[in-house]
Amino acid sequence: MKLMAMIAILLALVAAPALAADVGFEEVKITNGAEPPLTAGIWYPTNAPATPHALGNFTQTVAPDAPIIGQQLPLVVMSHGGAGWYGGHYDTALALAHAGFVVAAVSHTGDTFDDQSGVLQLWRRPAQLRRLVDYMLDEWRWRRRLDAARIGAFGFSNGGFTVLVAAGGVPDLSEIAPYCEAHPDHDLCAALKHAGVDPHVGADVPASGWIHDSRIKAVVIAAPAFGFAFGRAGLSSVRAPIQLWRAAEDRHQPHPYYDEAIRADLPRTPEYHVVANAGHYDFLPPCDAGLSRKKPEVCDSLPGFDRAAFHEQFNADVVQFFQARLR
Repeated sequence: MKLMAMIAILLALVAAPALAADVGFEEVKITNGAEPPLTAGIWYPTNAPATPHALGNFTQTVAPDAPIIGQQLPLVVMSHGGAGWYGGHYDTALALAHAGFVVAAVSHTGDTFDDQSGVLQLWRRPAQLRRLVDYMLDEWRWRRRLDAARIGAFGFSNGGFTVLVAAGGVPDLSEIAPYCEAHPDHDLCAALKHAGVDPHVGADVPASGWIHDSRIKAVVIAAPAFGFAFGRAGLSSVRAPIQLWRAAEDRHQPHPYYDEAIRADLPRTPEYHVVANAGHYDFLPPCDAGLSRKKPEVCDSLPGFDRAAFHEQFNADVVQFFQARLR
């Protein structure tokens, strides 16, 4: 028994992510067939000293292009919201990397802040996320340090939709048009009308057009977009454990058509968090004064809501979930 106990302890130590003194970071370009290359950011544990560096409108403390530490490291891939980019959840990526995870986030071509050419071509997103996983396992310079059996996915808004599809979900985009006919004042429908986008676009996507990735073993979803488009049948093949987050005051994706629709129809009950007094964009990192002036609709929280304090707890809960589910 003593020998078996020692073996169990050693195996647990091998499987556990290494705690990192600091975080390495790099930006990469990923070939994507006939499509334009994808841009991705990668955070990973390192012992190299980190210093402040600009990342878009934010500053992150990282060691660029530093050597990685650890073996058999778990991987978490990230999918941003509509009109976002790979750095949109950098604080969560940093928290995961400090805990010993490798994190890779992709900018979804056609749905970024500087490229809205494929807003409703939602089927492109899961395919791009799968290409990111392929790159990390097959081409990334530190690929041999990864454990291919421990891969998780994190997604916010359109990214939540993306990782849900990756985990096996099959949406029916023909639901968007009747939804908007019934709720023309909802943000999604008003935004499509303002942009001149036909809500019928993409309604004829075949089920085979949605790319799944069985390598993804655990999923965190915050404020998922298009929740009403799945239904029980569309979520019947989702088996990975899910941590689901809803902002109680989400006026962009009003209750109960998004998060609640997914929670109710998942075949396995998710770990469900409802954040009091939070709005849709409170899942994004806190803004500095300059960004708050430029993007008040994204940066401003409701009175009394402390976004910085929330993110400390949010990031800790996300790390804890992946640690428990990717053992």
